[in-house]
Amino acid sequence: MFANRARTALTGSLLFAAVLWAVYLFTPAFSPVLFPLLGILPRQMEGLDGVVFAPLLHAGAAHLIGNTLPLIVFSFLTLLEGVRRFVSVLAISWLCSGIGVWLFGSGLTVGVSGVVFGLFAYLMVRGFYNRDIFQILLSGVLFLIYGSILWGLFPTTLGVSWQAHLFGAAGGVLAAVVLRRGRRPATQRRALP
Repeated sequence: MFANRARTALTGSLLFAAVLWAVYLFTPAFSPVLFPLLGILPRQMEGLDGVVFAPLLHAGAAHLIGNTLPLIVFSFLTLLEGVRRFVSVLAISWLCSGIGVWLFGSGLTVGVSGVVFGLFAYLMVRGFYNRDIFQILLSGVLFLIYGSILWGLFPTTLGVSWQAHLFGAAGGVLAAVVLRRGRRPATQRRALP
């Protein structure tokens, strides 16, 4: 059972990364047109569709290489919980990052790093909401390995959208809250006196 889930998770995470690389290999010749067309242009109506498309675009190979390994690792770990949960976490992180950049960003923004931060934040906090000791221990290991990426939540590097990182991470925390396990349906909750 776990072997099947792990195989599905690995296939899904590698496929996700492969799609980003395929888009990247197709776009260099068209980036002067595609980036303004499909990137996020903060507070401009023509940049709003970038909320959907910007994570698929990358400004260069180094940009995509920097996102690929953590994306595969975090996608794999999230996919172990099932495809539906992964899609939910992905969608919440993707939208929160994009909308946050559109509202508060400072320039044309592309890249999947906001989603990477969303998946990372989800994996970091889900164990506390699920009250699952294994997930909490895993978050500790992830923090030891990838904790330094949290500096990306602050405006430390010119040209890097810390807003995408911050709002993506907020989306990951929101996903952990929304998708937490062990909630009783409203019909089973006792009425307050």
